[in-house]
Amino acid sequence: MGRELKKHEIVERSIIKKYRKKIWNPFIIAMKEYKLVNPGDRVAVCISGGKDSMLLAKLMQELHKYSKIPFELKYIVMDPGYNSENRKRIEENSKLLNIPIDIFETNIFNVSNNTEKNPCYLCARMRRGHLYKRAKDLGCNKIALGHHFNDVIETTVLGMFYGSQLQAMPPKLHSTNFEGMELIRPMYRIHEEDIIAWANYNDLHFIRCGCKFTENIVRDKNGDSNSKRLEVKNLIKTLKKNNPNIEKSIFNSIHAVCLDTFPCYKTGGETISFLDNFDK
Repeated sequence: MGRELKKHEIVERSIIKKYRKKIWNPFIIAMKEYKLVNPGDRVAVCISGGKDSMLLAKLMQELHKYSKIPFELKYIVMDPGYNSENRKRIEENSKLLNIPIDIFETNIFNVSNNTEKNPCYLCARMRRGHLYKRAKDLGCNKIALGHHFNDVIETTVLGMFYGSQLQAMPPKLHSTNFEGMELIRPMYRIHEEDIIAWANYNDLHFIRCGCKFTENIVRDKNGDSNSKRLEVKNLIKTLKKNNPNIEKSIFNSIHAVCLDTFPCYKTGGETISFLDNFDK
């Protein structure tokens, strides 16, 4: 009789075996297709404590274990002002999953929660800056975030409906404020429903957004949230009933942009009109 597996070993096995098709394979496809990790990279895996970033940490850990590409990993947790319960949950889950985290504190929640205009945008910007700085201080050249397939398509629809622009979420990008740093999204092709299924299968319980602002999101008389992202998420879910391939279609569309059909587009901060080359 073999030895009893530890919790983190059971979780690791579930990724490689039970969820190989839905999680591990899409992860590997994204890593290769978008060339997210190169020899000599030192990647800071950014952990918020939610299901997405914790799965990301395990995926990167497994990749490091089996990959022939030599690279290093650091697991960083930024505490933006979590309450004691959320902080404890992150520490306990990290220990349970055998993830050696490096925690550092900031006052982001205090700053973002005291602004009335776009607190979520401000929070995200500040988080990104602190993560880049911490990663760079640790000698890393990349940070990895846990954005998944659904984040990608929802961001695309949000930009069109509420930002008046066709803008996607790229698999990787160069930092504009931290020279030599890149951001990568290894879970780009993994569906959120499969992440939830994986967490439930392993009886794992993660924190949600610990922000005080989201705890007080305004709800209308029907009890519905005013979150635009949730609105888009529900819209896509409704459309999916009649068109099961709607998510795949949105995702594929950002990989097949036909610039020749647009009256104008932006690149490198410059607006290009179709008239610029119309008569050439």
